[in-house]
Order: sequence, then structure tokens, then C-alpha cells
Amino acid sequence: MSTTATPVGRPDRAGNGTTRRWPAAIWTLMAGTFLVRGFGFTYPFLPYRLSDLHLTTGTVSTILAVFGAGWLLGSILCGWLADRIGHRATLITTMLLAAAALPLLAQAHAVPALFAATFTAGIVYDASRPVFTAAIADAFPEDGVRAGVNAWRHFAVNVGAAVAGTAGGMLAGPLGIQALIWVNAAACTLFALLVWRFLPPADPHRHPDGRPSANYRAALGDRGLWLLLLASLCALTCCASLFSSLPMLMAKDGLDAAAYGWTQTANAAAVLLLSPLLNRWLSRQADQPKPMTGLFAASSLALGASMGAAGFASTTLGYSATAALAVPGEIVVFVAASDLLNRISPPTARGLYAGIWGTTLAGAVIIAPSLAGWALTHGGDELAAAATFTVGAVGAALAWPLAALIHRSRPVPALH
Repeated sequence: MSTTATPVGRPDRAGNGTTRRWPAAIWTLMAGTFLVRGFGFTYPFLPYRLSDLHLTTGTVSTILAVFGAGWLLGSILCGWLADRIGHRATLITTMLLAAAALPLLAQAHAVPALFAATFTAGIVYDASRPVFTAAIADAFPEDGVRAGVNAWRHFAVNVGAAVAGTAGGMLAGPLGIQALIWVNAAACTLFALLVWRFLPPADPHRHPDGRPSANYRAALGDRGLWLLLLASLCALTCCASLFSSLPMLMAKDGLDAAAYGWTQTANAAAVLLLSPLLNRWLSRQADQPKPMTGLFAASSLALGASMGAAGFASTTLGYSATAALAVPGEIVVFVAASDLLNRISPPTARGLYAGIWGTTLAGAVIIAPSLAGWALTHGGDELAAAATFTVGAVGAALAWPLAALIHRSRPVPALH
């Protein structure tokens, strides 16, 4: 793995027109992110694994919510660990924990064991995100370059998830969901080995005495961070519908895991087609002094509309179309959110801020299936569609006070 190779055609150019080369750590994190998403069969097929155990609908919903609760806790914990013990140690620890927890989830049958294994799997599921966010901000000082690398990171996440959905849909029948979860554990082990080999052990943001360089009280007192969290929670609830609510809606219509895999294939095709074009354009937008709040608002509305349309689908083709239509909003919302997070994050607390922001993904995973379940129970598909669009519109509305706050150039709160 070269430390100087420049990705051909990637939007990683500095403001002076020169190409910024990706260091080995960034390549490792990009490859590892794709690896654990591409073989990340556990989360998208967990509802089918639980269904095979003949659990009640209420128990399945609760276990899925427990996964989201673990994800939420893990985002905060991994962000804190990234600032305290370093990127390398954080990732090795969490990936090895995943390698131990996932086989337990694959073999568990008792409900208490399922709860414990699912909660642990949720904690480590998105461990690389806050580490990767902080590493990008550390490696690339230019906003446009950061946006470009963040866009390619999202590309790796999105294509990896689509690969997992497609391959999992084809392999679930002959191999079984349990075998797929074991493969997921093996991928986490390989990521830990890559991190051990290619990431440096030092963390530049630790104090000499070993204490973390920021605390939660100062971060949680940041009004800009709170507005970004709330807006992101709304937008990402729509986005999470692709991986949580969509299987519920499809199962209600009698469509199986293979049909769900086709929706992920459609999503992947749209990502492959649109990402190169959108990534370059988003990189240029991030180079502007104006924050990307307008683009964030537009993407939140687009996600609400596209995933809301899933409430009117009933066939594999219809669901696949909604999954493809969501892609522009997905790409833009993650890049825009990363841009806004970089603008409000103190340099010494990037892991912390990224970890706190990551809780919005976990919250979305909890809210999306709960919202879909409530809507389907009380009003059917039409209410599910209306609820999803409304959540996206609220996320767009919250972007405007955030823009005003950033424009006032308020000082970053002191961190002790």
C-alpha cells in the first residue's frame, strides 16, 4: 500500500490546484470501511435472522432497537476513545470485540443472549466513522479536499452496504444468515490486522499527561452542534429507512430477502453512476466560504420525498426505484454534514464531535423502524409516506438557524 499514490480522478485537490496525496492511514481506513460494509451482513439481515427464530413482532422490534441503542453508545464511546487512546488502539479494540460478539449473535437462540449480543454488535458497528472523520480533518486542512475525501468515504460505505445487501440476498438461501454473520466477524478481524499494520500508534491530540483534550460538557454546550444533531437526526431517519423500514415494508408485502437484495443492487448502481459527478461538484462547493447548509436542507427534503415514496410501493421494482432515487440525497447529506461538522469542531476535539454526531445515525436507526411500525399500525402505507416526508422537511427547516449561527462566526466554546 503506497503512501504517495494519488487516486486517479478523485476530487482531492487543494485550493491551489495541486493534488493532495492520501497518506497510508487514509487508504487503510477507506479500504477497511469498504471491507466491513461490503461483508457487513449482520445489520441488514438481522431482521431475517430473528424471524428464523420465530420470535414475536414485538420482540424483534425491541431487539432491533437494542442494536440502535448500542450503536448510539458506541458512537460516543469511540469518539471519546479516539481522542484519548488514539485512532489505532480504538479501531483494533472495537474490531476485535466485533469479531468476538458477532459469532455469539449468529449462534444465540435465547432472548437474553440475543439482547446482549445485539447490543454489543451495535456498539462496534460504526466504530470506524468517528475515527475516520477525525483522521480526514487531521490529514487535509482544506475544506474542499476534506469534502472530496468524505464523499469517497461515503461512496465506500454506500457501495459496501449495497454489496452486502446484494451478495447477502444471493447467499442467504444456500449458506444461511448465521454463516453470513460469521463472515462479517472475519472481515472485522481483517480490518483490525490492517489497522495494526498501517496506522501509526501516535495520536497528535493527546495531552502529555494522557488526559483527553476535550470534555463533553463544553461540546454539549455548543448550540451549533445541537442544531446540527437535530437536523441530521431528521435527515438520517429518512436515510435509515433504506436499511430498517424498507425491509419491514417489503416483508409486509410478502417480499423476501432476495427481493431486498435487489433494492440494494439498484442503490449501488445509482451510487456508481452519480458519485463521481456529485463528489467533484461537492468538493468545489465546500471550497466556498459559505457553509453547506442550503445543500443539507435540499438533501433532507429529497430523502424525505424519495423514502416516503416507498410507502406507495408494493413490488420489488417499485422499492428498487425508491432506493435508487434516495442516492443523491444520501451523498449530499453526508458530505454537507461533514462540512458543517468540520466548521464547528475544535481541532483538538474532532473525534469527540464526530462521535457525538454519530449518535444521530444510531438515533435514526432506532426512530426509523419505530416510526414505520407506528405509521403502518395506525394509518397504513399512506401515513408511513407522510411521516417520512414530514421528518425530512423538519430536518431542512433546522438547517436555516444553523446557517445563521455559523454566519455570525461565533467563537468556538472553550474546552478544558
